[in-house]
Amino acid sequence: MNAAGASAASGDIEAVIRRWECAIQAGDLDGILAQHTEDIVIFDVPEPLQSLGLDAYRRTWDLFFRYGAPHPDLFVIEDLRVTAGHDVAFATGLLRIGGSPSPVCRLTLGFVKRDDRWLIAHEHHSAPHTLESQEARS
Repeated sequence: MNAAGASAASGDIEAVIRRWECAIQAGDLDGILAQHTEDIVIFDVPEPLQSLGLDAYRRTWDLFFRYGAPHPDLFVIEDLRVTAGHDVAFATGLLRIGGSPSPVCRLTLGFVKRDDRWLIAHEHHSAPHTLESQEARS
């Protein structure tokens, strides 16, 4: 893929991500799911360790919305970076959740291009955890 093609693909992918972000902020579950493959794999912060398929993915959002009502500050992606190839791509960003003033989670999205449409095939949310040093445990 040449530079112009990669740039166009990156712009298309960013548009998919921003539509998904807006759907989350609006509590639009159909809009959230519309951006994903049927065989989505998600690694989320809360259990389970992984969720496989669109039905399991839907349940992760049921849990999310139990803790926060739809709102423009509910789920905000910052520092978004997209790397695109011909038919696969990935994006990374930092998440502000539930109105947090600064990012609290990391986001990685894996994309596939199917029928000339970019879809999220893998989603990974993670939160940093401070580990005790050896001296603190002694």
